[in-house]
Amino acid sequence: MAVALNEAELLALVDALADGAWHSGEDLAARSGITRAALAKRIDKLRDWQLALESRQGLGYRLAAPLERLDAAQLQAAAPGLRVAVQPVVDSTSSRLLEADPAQDPQALFAELQTAGRGRRGRQWISPFGANLYVSIAWSWPSWPRALTALSLAVGAECALALRELGLSGVRLKWPNDLLVDGRKLGGILIEHRGEAGGGCRVVIGIGVNLHMDAAQADGVTQPWIDLDSAMARLGRSAPGRNALAGALLRRLQQRLLAYPSTGFAAVAADWADLDASRDAAVRIHNGEQITDGIARGVDGDGALLVDTVAGRVAVHAGEVSLRLA
Repeated sequence: MAVALNEAELLALVDALADGAWHSGEDLAARSGITRAALAKRIDKLRDWQLALESRQGLGYRLAAPLERLDAAQLQAAAPGLRVAVQPVVDSTSSRLLEADPAQDPQALFAELQTAGRGRRGRQWISPFGANLYVSIAWSWPSWPRALTALSLAVGAECALALRELGLSGVRLKWPNDLLVDGRKLGGILIEHRGEAGGGCRVVIGIGVNLHMDAAQADGVTQPWIDLDSAMARLGRSAPGRNALAGALLRRLQQRLLAYPSTGFAAVAADWADLDASRDAAVRIHNGEQITDGIARGVDGDGALLVDTVAGRVAVHAGEVSLRLA
């Protein structure tokens, strides 16, 4: 019977290749104390993890680009009030936290690879190993905070502001939950909540940001996208490291979630307006078979999109609708 490959051994191989330089198969096998045949099996598994691996006769193996794995201790130090964990491979960080003990909240789970990452409206979130940032945060409040329907907008604003602090000046927000650069999707947010009216409220906030994804890894993405490397290169700058970005996001989100029951969306409404990619633009709203055209006029205090149509101004709530920019 075949022996399952050990995850720790696979991670050791990732770390050996993380510098992006060429490494001979002989050296890699000797470093792990295994045969070349056993090394080949591990290389195949890394390719299953969607790592961009190159091989060449006489040179060996290398990653197409250097890789920075997430450091749980460094991320924990960035947000001491959160329980922070990093898993190499999960189905979905949000699924894991939805099943986790709420008594451990607030907690954050990062993954290097998701096998079943998901976005809004049931879409798959492409999640190759180490290429992007995948994190979910579980947070519980003793009662439902006001403007809970606008929470995804507040989270989006904090994510965009964190990226701006790290030098990405061109980031914008597409209602209700997308991060954009030059009209292309850089990241997205998915919020799921549990609770009963009049009782406690628990939210799980899933965030994905494209960092270093190449075209092969993005096979299957059905909308225009961009990664942070490309976005920063357009500005003549280098992208921040994965741990630097993850730490910046945790710090801002922890502060926002702590304050949200008392401040609601109002505290970031001006930031959202400044980042709004659709304000005063022609938009088309898809709600099942119903289509509404109009001009976007920002959002209200509950996070609904205000659209001027031929029939007058309407407030569009997120739900299962889809916004298209003209």
